[in-house]
Amino acid sequence: MKLFFGLLGLVALLLGAATSAVAQTAAAGDFIVALVNSEPITNAELDLQIKQLLEQRNQQGAPLAPTPELRSGVLERLINERAQLQLARDTGVRADAAAIDQAELNLATQNQMDLTQFRQALEKRGITTSTLREQLRDQILLTRLHEREVDSRVRITDADVNNAWLARQAAIEDPLAQEINLAQILVAVPENPSPAQVAQAQASAQQILARVRGGEAFETLVQQLSAADRNNGGQLGLRRADRYPPSFVAATQTLAVGELSDWVRSDAGFHLLKVVDRRAPALVQSITQTRARHILLRPGAQLSQPQALARLAAERDHILAGQVAFEAVARDISQDGSAAQGGDLGWATPGMYVPEFEQVLDRLKPGEISQPTVSRFGVHLMQVLERRRVELTAAQVREGLRNELRAKRSEEAYATWERDIRSRAFVEIREPQ
Repeated sequence: MKLFFGLLGLVALLLGAATSAVAQTAAAGDFIVALVNSEPITNAELDLQIKQLLEQRNQQGAPLAPTPELRSGVLERLINERAQLQLARDTGVRADAAAIDQAELNLATQNQMDLTQFRQALEKRGITTSTLREQLRDQILLTRLHEREVDSRVRITDADVNNAWLARQAAIEDPLAQEINLAQILVAVPENPSPAQVAQAQASAQQILARVRGGEAFETLVQQLSAADRNNGGQLGLRRADRYPPSFVAATQTLAVGELSDWVRSDAGFHLLKVVDRRAPALVQSITQTRARHILLRPGAQLSQPQALARLAAERDHILAGQVAFEAVARDISQDGSAAQGGDLGWATPGMYVPEFEQVLDRLKPGEISQPTVSRFGVHLMQVLERRRVELTAAQVREGLRNELRAKRSEEAYATWERDIRSRAFVEIREPQ
């Protein structure tokens, strides 16, 4: 499912953006850049979305330039989003206050703040609580609309899974679906070579082959003689066979790892190939399971959320200082059924926990203790005990295939549905494109 700029942008802004200057500039000379069914999109909105996207990509290490194409793309996304929000409201989709409260709380937790600190940090950057909650409301409306209009209509049958299973089996036997890593020694020939130049190169190639078969290290001869890239022993990298030249695949497809091909002729010259690695697609897959423990406090009339956060922060300090054991604190104060086991949750596979809990857990190293974390169940202190790789059963692999198919079809259905909503909206663009 698509992610919208609003929610992601708020996180980017909190992590260091200064939006007040943008807001002030926009307020001084704002104007309408587009109408969607008579509802305006202003230049201030567009500029802010662009700024948020640029900062988000900057933090991810993939900076973008503020090009006209980027501006046009962000405007198109805003138009699509506005049309979908109108449809959501017109068809009775609602975002209740409790859902907005939880979304706001999740954002605060992701930024390791309580709700008051989070709101204060945003207000310092020119974002009011009401603006934040409006964006969260819109995100919830869009998510619920997509679940109703797209996700609920995607059906994956047992026959679909069977076909995917058979296709995966066929891929195992397809040489072009295998991944191989080849290393090469290249004896180059000039462009438009004469017969004498080809013969000379071929003679040099045969001498090199004789030396390799005589026991000299392939990697040493790469460094001494290859006209191709000599880094990493001449390796070309692990990739699907269909991403290599067909002549390379034909010359090596019957070779075992470590074996050499005969010389392969190309426009560049003569290639001696060594099979470094070969991997076939596997039907049996493995996943990482995590064994963790936690301490849970449930805020209520006797314990506010800030008090729960402060209590667990203090307990974390005591545990790290060696003054008390994690499991002892869990037995004493945890309000979860795991308290009797010292908070031990047992082995869990990905997706077993709610996202706001699992996302924090995934970032922890074995033995590491989290900061107090808020989920829909309360406030947690978590510790990863260990991780392990386990092979999936055939039934689990089939369920994974079902999920892959559902995700793919949901994306396809969403793209079609989005185009349809866009085509039915009256859109007037008022700025040069």
